[in-house]
Amino acid sequence: MKIGIIGKLLIAMVVGVAIGLFAPNWCIRVLNSFGGTFGQFIKFFVPLIIVGLVTPAIAESGKGAGRLLLATMAIAYISTLLSGAYAFCVSDFVFPRIMENTLGSLSETKEFPAYFIFKIPPLMGVTTALAVAFIFGLAMVALNLPNLKNVFNEIRSAVVLTLAKVLMPLLPLYILAIIAELTASGKLVVVGGESVKIMALAMAVTTTLLILQYIIAGVITRRNPFKMLWCMLPAYLTGWGCCSSAATLPVTLRQTRKIGISDKVTDMVIPLCSNVHLSGSMANMVVYTAGFIVLGGGAISLPNYIEFMLMLSV
Repeated sequence: MKIGIIGKLLIAMVVGVAIGLFAPNWCIRVLNSFGGTFGQFIKFFVPLIIVGLVTPAIAESGKGAGRLLLATMAIAYISTLLSGAYAFCVSDFVFPRIMENTLGSLSETKEFPAYFIFKIPPLMGVTTALAVAFIFGLAMVALNLPNLKNVFNEIRSAVVLTLAKVLMPLLPLYILAIIAELTASGKLVVVGGESVKIMALAMAVTTTLLILQYIIAGVITRRNPFKMLWCMLPAYLTGWGCCSSAATLPVTLRQTRKIGISDKVTDMVIPLCSNVHLSGSMANMVVYTAGFIVLGGGAISLPNYIEFMLMLSV
């Protein structure tokens, strides 16, 4: 029976909880060994995804590539900043009315150290990879370098093959390992009570932001925003399960193409914005920090958050 990506992710989460509840310690440590090693591979591979996909995509964008890059970066910054401002306003209004001055502790949770983790240092950092993609992509546009274009097109083919044959098949197992460790350590139980309110508000904030962003995109492109949201559901489930934009990247690329976005735009914007357009991360960080400040008996300060959001957006 063929199971889609959503089914695989949901099965991985359910099985992960079951393993975390009933499996012996050695089993969790084995899964942590796999998860840690696979996480190392993801960190190694993400810069290659950026160089392999963004560079040829910029080259294929033609003379408007520079303007397209600047516009994308500007939209990403403004969107991230506005997301933080919205999250702050909601948190400042809601938390003082629903939270009690109690702060739980994670010190009671267990630890399951991995037996081993293979270290795979990345060839370059994410920022360096973005700079390399910009420099070579724009150079190929300006100087018309066919040989260099062929090199980067072949790199793209290798990256796409690795995404399809390695990352996508192993991603559900990676999420299973993460969920199993969270369950076995007791973190899923400890992060309860008042913290559930923080999680619920964070989910509500990010969901409303997504709906607003997709409505704007739907109006501009004359597409049904809710059909697009439904198509992107596997990416959201993946992100929820592994808490990593990098690990979610192959699923996001796949689902974006299913929506009908051109390969040229997809290959440039998705890897780029997974590293620079972090409006969801911004909203979550604002909500979580505000919630725990209130839990600890503190007060949320707008001037401090303005400085925090301006810096974090960069």
